[in-house]
Amino acid sequence: MPDSADQGLRTGFADEYPFDSHRLDLAGASYHYIDEGSGPPILMVHGNPTWSFAWRAYIRELSTDHRVIAVDHIGCGFSDKPSDYTYRLDQHATNLVTLIDRLELKHITLCGHDWGGAIGMTAACRRPDQFSRFILANTSAFRSKRLPLRIAVCRIPLLGALCVRGLNLFSRAAMRMAVAQPDRLSAAARAGYLAPYDSWANRVAVHRFVQDIPLGPGHPSYQTLVDTEQGLNQFTKHPMLLTWGERDWCFSLEFLEEFQARFPSARTLRFPDAGHFLFEDAPEEVLAGIRRFLADFPLRS
Repeated sequence: MPDSADQGLRTGFADEYPFDSHRLDLAGASYHYIDEGSGPPILMVHGNPTWSFAWRAYIRELSTDHRVIAVDHIGCGFSDKPSDYTYRLDQHATNLVTLIDRLELKHITLCGHDWGGAIGMTAACRRPDQFSRFILANTSAFRSKRLPLRIAVCRIPLLGALCVRGLNLFSRAAMRMAVAQPDRLSAAARAGYLAPYDSWANRVAVHRFVQDIPLGPGHPSYQTLVDTEQGLNQFTKHPMLLTWGERDWCFSLEFLEEFQARFPSARTLRFPDAGHFLFEDAPEEVLAGIRRFLADFPLRS
């Protein structure tokens, strides 16, 4: 059952997200994660402005024969949201590695979306022997100069803080801009996505993720991303599935093509009628493809 720390937050979407809460203390910050089922581990890593709620259909389906762990980055979901914290790619990856080590996870299948691709692949580069398969969706793990205007505006000093933390425009806009058919997003789903980000203080990581996009060498997260990019080659022979919503204005098909160039053996599933939140636009179709991928590339004992 939900613990007392997050029970109230589930109002309006409890049936959508019925999973038990687990927590790991990270130097005084509570790191929330879901741990459902048993079997080979699938590690699900979300992006911005989402949280483990985004994976709820995946958790239900795949935990029938896998151990599914879905994290909330510090500042996100039901994890703590400290104001004074290092909200950088390196720190998020370090937190994920700490969880991997504490849970003693082996033969991991990484499932990453948006920022979850960079964070997850950074963790994989730091623990390469513990990762076996990769499922990536509308994400990146390499440098890019592409920055959509609607995100660039959120990086403008003062104006960005007002839009993202004050008016909650980034999270609210995702309810319409990240899905191909926003009218089909249920009230419970909307409530679930927005619930953890209900105040200026609780939207700190949403803003810091936007600020942490490393466009040049002077950015604090640039070298971390370079190191991850350079480490991708070690996984070219690992089974990889790329699931992509083609109507994504942020992680466009250019990012998919870059992954395909770096991982020529990867399997690709493209969804022409899905947007950035393909887990909302085409969950059944994506999960059917994931099931085929897992069956075709079983883990070796």
